[in-house]
Amino acid sequence: MNNEIINFCLKKGLLVDKEVLNIFHGDDPESIKLFLEKIGKYTQKRFLTKTILFENKEVVNKFFSDLPSDKQQKLENLKIKLGLSIEISRKSEVVEKVEENLNDSFVKTDFVDKIEYKKLEVKDFVTYFRNRFNEMKVFLMEHSELKNLVSINKLQGSHSNVSLIGIVFGVRKTKNKNIILEIEDLTGRINILINKEKKELLEKVEELAIDSVVGFIGSGSREIFFANDVVFPDVGLPERKKAKVEEYALFIGDLHFGSKLFLEKSFLKFIDYLNGEFPNTPEVNKIKYLFLVGDIVTGIGVYPNQEYELEIKNLEEQFVALAEMLGKIRKDIKIIISPGNHDGVRLMEPQPVLDEKFAWSLYDMENVIMTGNPAYVNIGARKNFSGLDVLTYHGCSFPYFANSVMRLLVNKAMNTPEEITKYLLKHRHLAPTHASWQYCPIEKDAHIIRKIPDIVVTAHTHKSAVSYYNNILIISVSCWEAMTPYQEKFGNTPDHCKVPMLNLKTRAVKILDFEETSPQNTERRHLSKTREPTQNQG
Repeated sequence: MNNEIINFCLKKGLLVDKEVLNIFHGDDPESIKLFLEKIGKYTQKRFLTKTILFENKEVVNKFFSDLPSDKQQKLENLKIKLGLSIEISRKSEVVEKVEENLNDSFVKTDFVDKIEYKKLEVKDFVTYFRNRFNEMKVFLMEHSELKNLVSINKLQGSHSNVSLIGIVFGVRKTKNKNIILEIEDLTGRINILINKEKKELLEKVEELAIDSVVGFIGSGSREIFFANDVVFPDVGLPERKKAKVEEYALFIGDLHFGSKLFLEKSFLKFIDYLNGEFPNTPEVNKIKYLFLVGDIVTGIGVYPNQEYELEIKNLEEQFVALAEMLGKIRKDIKIIISPGNHDGVRLMEPQPVLDEKFAWSLYDMENVIMTGNPAYVNIGARKNFSGLDVLTYHGCSFPYFANSVMRLLVNKAMNTPEEITKYLLKHRHLAPTHASWQYCPIEKDAHIIRKIPDIVVTAHTHKSAVSYYNNILIISVSCWEAMTPYQEKFGNTPDHCKVPMLNLKTRAVKILDFEETSPQNTERRHLSKTREPTQNQG
């Protein structure tokens, strides 16, 4: 039966993972063919894996349900083997709880539990990049453009119309103004020539990040490979999922609480809004989620001479005072908190959850959920709706790409952070270049975008932005800190106290503005000019 399925897939331009193929063994071939064709068209994936089936389990189950009843019965065993029946049964058990208490629909996934604290060695970095290459290669193999894939050591003699997948090792320009890329895979290294006459291809090459894993289409030998196209891993969704019930999620970050520059009056105004103290705001009662995406406190010793700008000069006291303020928010709103570079945790990513030694006051709050950075959070799950997956990332890699990618540099991308997010989504990685930020070389790269999110939320740039990329909602949050000398010096123009509010049912986004121009806030802005720190305070 497997040969019959393989031949069918070849005709349809599909590849099926060996694990999935083994699962199909013994099931009705005609139903399997129909199922594979449908899931292939829906996901737009050429290479079907068990992970893809599980990530699209809601649609997969619908395809099963749409089959004739006799075929459904024949495939019941397959559903169990795929884990779908078990998952559906488990969801059925919690549906009543979910509908009684919306907060029970909450799921989070972090990488921090997998971090092993040890002395780092060269082999850890080698393993890290090897594993990254192998994972990204699988994503690229799903792109139908990459036909006749070969490894670098197989390019003996001259080959035409073949594809390579490799890590970008280096780039240089020749005397003739052609571009030479040096890439490597697990079998060797090779030079890729990009002809200067191929303008569209040159534009793609300018988007490449060093250390990113990409595909190349062209011809050549082991000495030189002439590229005709570049294929990025890229991400996208076939549709914009919508919740069955109207509810709202709000997104903020970069509070820098504890600083003299913290815009306290504006933040208290925001809390009053959440508690329904504003007239003509019926949507407030439907607000269920509030995301705080890093730099929630201003920290201690983050940059030279920071002590002169501190209102609260003790990290634990900063968290205690912040918890007291957040405690004023009504308790049916879940507050999801992830760390940034100011919050007293290690700078290496992935960052763990906030240190309970200092942030114990937040842990004592019943409606607070802690995540690491980056993190996946699922919101809005209900009966027959799997919820929306939110990828949160503080964004410490952003300055590197804003200042090293020519297109982003020219467009001053630190003021348009959504463009940086799009760039990283194209690479399917939050920090593809080795030097873009400090990272811990764990075996499973935490910056790879394995699960394609419905929403990506970032901070660090202090800019408010909302955009879409291939049906993925991109949100960048503003700050609650007055203009700093650093931002003023480098031409950054932060947005203050802007809050994106997402309607999970309609997917409409509304920007709420809580910025106050009171004497209190004016005085705090004046304080920002008293001393100029020497490092990025992001």
